[in-house]
Amino acid sequence: MTERKPPGVPFESWVDKQILDAERRGEFAELAGAGKPLPPGTDTTYDELWWIRQKMAREGLSVLPPTLALRKEAEDTLAAAYAAPSERIARKLITDVNVRIRDMMFKPPPGPPLGMKPYDVEEVVREWHARRTATGKAEETA
Repeated sequence: MTERKPPGVPFESWVDKQILDAERRGEFAELAGAGKPLPPGTDTTYDELWWIRQKMAREGLSVLPPTLALRKEAEDTLAAAYAAPSERIARKLITDVNVRIRDMMFKPPPGPPLGMKPYDVEEVVREWHARRTATGKAEETA
């Protein structure tokens, strides 16, 4: 702790003197991060949850509103259904995600609207068959 500011000395001058004295004593010589660039995100305005955001970034986590998370899950599930090894697995994947979509449609959580409807299982299965046929034909010609 430094001494108190003497009366009659402007605050800026007194602070500058304290910094210069500390530099002369070498108190800034071996600080962690000296000579390194500032971490990303330090040039923004103050954020009360900065430490939570940094922790989540370090841990590779992200938090989406439930509706956006379900949209992402539905897209991933559709892609997985198209790549499924059997029709039964493709049907199961789409049926399971449709249950979650319907639940969210009837009991919407706070946040952005879901903006999607359940997938037509038969249409997905037709597309699954079409892709399998196209892949089979492409393999036969190759």
